Order: sequence, then C-alpha cells, then structure tokens
Amino acid sequence: MGSSRVTLEQIDSLTAFAALTDRYRHASGDGDGGGSGNGSGSGSGSGSSGESGSTNGGSTATGSRTTGLSNADSLVSDGIFVVVGEKGQAMPVARFEATAAQRALAAAVSDPAALARDDEPHDIRVRDAPYRVTAAHLADGKTVLLATSTDALHDVLGKALKLDLAVGTLLLALLAVLTMFSVSRRMAPLEDMVETSTAIAEGDLTRRVPSSRDATLEVEQLRVALNTMLHQVESAYRTRERSAAQLRLFVADASHELRTPLSAIRGYLQLYDKGMLTDPQERRRAWDRMNGEADRMGRLVDELLTLARLDQQPELRLRNVDLSRLVRDAAEDLRVQEPDRPISVAADGAILVRADESGLRQVLGNLVGNVRTHTSADVPVRLGVERVDGVVRLCVADRGPGLAREDAARMFDRFFRAGGGAGSGLGLAIVQGVVLAHGGEVSVRTSRGEGLAVTVTLPERVVCP
Repeated sequence: MGSSRVTLEQIDSLTAFAALTDRYRHASGDGDGGGSGNGSGSGSGSGSSGESGSTNGGSTATGSRTTGLSNADSLVSDGIFVVVGEKGQAMPVARFEATAAQRALAAAVSDPAALARDDEPHDIRVRDAPYRVTAAHLADGKTVLLATSTDALHDVLGKALKLDLAVGTLLLALLAVLTMFSVSRRMAPLEDMVETSTAIAEGDLTRRVPSSRDATLEVEQLRVALNTMLHQVESAYRTRERSAAQLRLFVADASHELRTPLSAIRGYLQLYDKGMLTDPQERRRAWDRMNGEADRMGRLVDELLTLARLDQQPELRLRNVDLSRLVRDAAEDLRVQEPDRPISVAADGAILVRADESGLRQVLGNLVGNVRTHTSADVPVRLGVERVDGVVRLCVADRGPGLAREDAARMFDRFFRAGGGAGSGLGLAIVQGVVLAHGGEVSVRTSRGEGLAVTVTLPERVVCP
C-alpha cells in the first residue's frame, strides 16, 4: 500500500475518526454499565424488578449505542468505519454486526496493527473502489479503521482544478492585455526614435525625437543623447554645406581674380609678339604693367595660401607680444607711406598678450592697408590698444565715407569689395581668420558718411617668464 501527505480531506477524516473512536469507547462503557445495572437489579429486587431493571438497562445501553452509531454514520457519510480484532476480523459494534462493506475493509487491510503504528494514511481498494484508510489502536487490543472514499476527493480536486484553470486563464488573458498595453506605452518612445531616424535618413535633418510622459529614465536619457547627436550631425552637415559653397565661391572668385592680371599679361605679350610695341616708351609701359600684374597675382596667391592655412587651424607660434609696440610700428609705417595723413596713436605702456607676432602684424597691416585703399590720403586715422576686463582691445578707425549696413555685414567675406573698389577682397577675411585662430573676435562699427572702426578683441593670456 502506498502513502501520501495528509490533505484537508484527510484531516477532516481524522477528526471524524477521533470522534467515532470516542463514541465507540463511550458506547462500550455504556454497555458495561448496562450489564452492571442489570446485575444490580437482579440482586436487590424481585425477579420482575430485576428483569425490569435489566430491560431498562439494556434499553438504555442499546439506545445510547444506537445514538452513537447514528452520529458516527452521519460523520462518515462517504467512508467506512470498522473495528478489527487482533486477528484482523471485523468486530460487531454495540451488538451490531459488521456490514459487508466493513468486512471488505477489514479484509483489504492485511496488517491493521502496522497501519495503526504508521502516522501516514494509506490508499487501498475496497470492492474495486479507491479508499484512503487510517487506523488507531485501542487499549483492548482492537484496531479501529476509518476509510474515506477518494472519489469524492477526486471530484473536489477536479472541480478545484477546473476552477483554477478558469481563473488562471482569465488572469493570464488579463495579464496579457495589461502587458500588451504597458509594452505599447513603453515602446512608443522607441517607435518615435525609429520614425525620426527614418525621416533623417530621407534627408530631414531638422527632425528630433519628441519627449514622452511614458518614457522610462533610460529611454529619456537615450532620447536626449540621440537629439544631441542629431543636432551635432545637422550642424556638421550644415557646416560642410557652407564650406562646400564657400569653396565653390572661393574657387570661382580666385579664378576671376587671377584671370584679370593673366589676361593683361597675355595681351601685352601678344602685342610684343606681333611687333606692335616698337616704341621704347610703349615697351617700358607694357613691361611695367606686366610687372604690376605679376605682383598682384603674387600677392593674391600669398593671401590665398594664408587663408588655406587658416582654414586648416595652423599651429601658432605663441609667445608674449607687446601689442602697443606693434601698433606704434604700424602707425610709423603708415606715416612713411602717407606723410600727409593725420594719424593718432593711443598705445602708451606695454600691453602683453600671448599670441603669434607675425599673425598680429599681418592683422594690423591689413587693417591699415584697408584704410589706405578705401580712403583718401587726408582722412584722419586713429590706432589704439587698451586692456579692459581681462581682454585686450585693438581698434583701427578712420573718418572716411563708411559703409552701408548691408556692405558692413559682408565685409569679412572672401573677395568682397564694397562698391567694387580696389583690392583683392581678402584682407579683412585674413584678419578675421587670424583673430579667430587666437580665440578672439572682430567687430565693426560703421555707417554711411561716419567712417569705419574695426575692433579686435583678444584674450589676455600672458605667461610669466
């Protein structure tokens, strides 16, 4: 016979078994009491009295046993209760003979005493029906067996299983719906990222991943990082487009600027080749023009090379430079070239900056050269330098005709010449490139008829010797 763990139904059976055992013992005690009553009645009274007492005692005992058995049957409606003798035979209870089911249960249990010593219930078959039996040993050597039908237990378990399956299926369906809803909400930001990436791949660099209230912290961090990357990609793409456009314009302007002196030189050479320059003075004039155009091309090529180096972020030869001295030198050079021009200088004392001296000399030279090119020789010029709030400001101002607002906005563009004037149009572009390479900035203040003032601001970075 196999064994299994105690279930709730087994606990109920054991409770009923204990109650039945107590009732059986009580019924046995009542039977003995009845016999004593019977004997007592016979000894103390007359025969009729004794008979009556015996009858009454027997009736009382019988009624008590009947009541106990009736209650026992009500407690174990789906089981079999039997008292087994020492030899394993079914014993009568309260003068009631064992039923066929009780005898079958007694026959099915081969060793009731061993079963009583085992705390675990055992599964047996009684008349081809499954039962779970427990046993208890009595003081008089008998054994009480209580067998409970497992068909009812199986029915209950089957119903419970069906209920569990139904409830479980419902819960799983509800959980699946909730999971799909939650996943859909959580996936919405990722779907936005996919949509944004697709739009960017199609050329819309302005798209960004929108924010979402349902996004987790990790997804929000990913969104911010992705938008930052997209902004940098867009900026790099726009910068490349501007660079490409500037390069195309630069090449076109450079070709145009170089074509003019080359055309002049080619024309004089053709005249000379055809023998049309017979007059010595004409040949001298042609020679001077060709030299002038060659010098112009040389300066243009040098300026183009300078701009190309500035575009490549050149390595500056930084050292402590006295900017006041450079301003005074530039003013002296201008006085030598144009002695009649009124020049004022505000550069007292040493003002040191950490800079490339040759680059700053080129900045001053181009600013002064711009004044010479676009103003008459009698227009006053002022050169000044000062230290203000941790920066150094260099200013070159004239009282010339000035520029219109739209021309002032383009004065640092390459090959731009306001009003189609003289010059290559690269001088101020070089000024801006050198200043930016030093970490500074250039600003312009001008209006039509009020002159032009260019201010260069440089950081004051000085290394103590």
